[in-house]
Amino acid sequence: MTNSFPRIPSFTELRLGDGHLKETQLSSKKVYEGYYLQLIQDRVTLPDGKEAGREYLIHPGAVAIIPMLPDGRILLERQYRYPLHQAFLEIPAGKLDAGEDSLTCAKRELREETGFIANDWTFLGKIHPIISHSTEFIDIYLAKDLSFSHQSLDEGEFLDLFGAHVKEIEDWIKEGLITDVKTIISTYWLKDLQIRSDE
Repeated sequence: MTNSFPRIPSFTELRLGDGHLKETQLSSKKVYEGYYLQLIQDRVTLPDGKEAGREYLIHPGAVAIIPMLPDGRILLERQYRYPLHQAFLEIPAGKLDAGEDSLTCAKRELREETGFIANDWTFLGKIHPIISHSTEFIDIYLAKDLSFSHQSLDEGEFLDLFGAHVKEIEDWIKEGLITDVKTIISTYWLKDLQIRSDE
C-alpha cells in the first residue's frame, strides 16, 4: 500500500493574496445593542458562490497590562467573571473608550484597577482572542517603574490584587489555574522578551 500523504506547502509558497478565501457581505442587520457590545447578523457569499449566515459581536477593543513590580513579580488580579460564574486570575485589562488610543487606555486602566502609575511602557503586541465571532482586539503592554497613586475602581467593580513571579504564573497556566487567554499569551511574550534581553 502506497502512502499518498499530500505535500504541505510552506507559508511563502501560498498563492499571493487571500482574495480566494474572502466572504462577501450580502446583507447585515443589528440584532442587539447592549452597554458596549453589538450583535450583528449577516448573510454572505462564500468563495464557492454559496450563501451562509454569520453572527458576530462588535467590540470596541481592549488593552491588557503586565505590571512589573520593583521586586520582579507581576501584579495580578483575581476577578469574578459573570459569564462563566467564577473568579479568574488575570492581568489588569479594560476596554477602550470611544476615540481613546490604546496606550492612554492602558495607563488609565492600570491606575483605576490597581492604583499604580508606570513610567516605562513597552508595547508587546496585539491579539484577536475570539476571531470566530468577535471584532475584539487586545493590545498588550509591559508596564515598569511603578509608583503608587490611588485606586479608583469603576462602580460595581470588585477585585483582589496580588503579586506572583513569572515561574509561578507559568506553573498555574500548566495546572489549569490560569486559563485567561490574554494572561497566558502575555506571560509567554514576557518570558520571551526576558530571554532575548539576557542574550
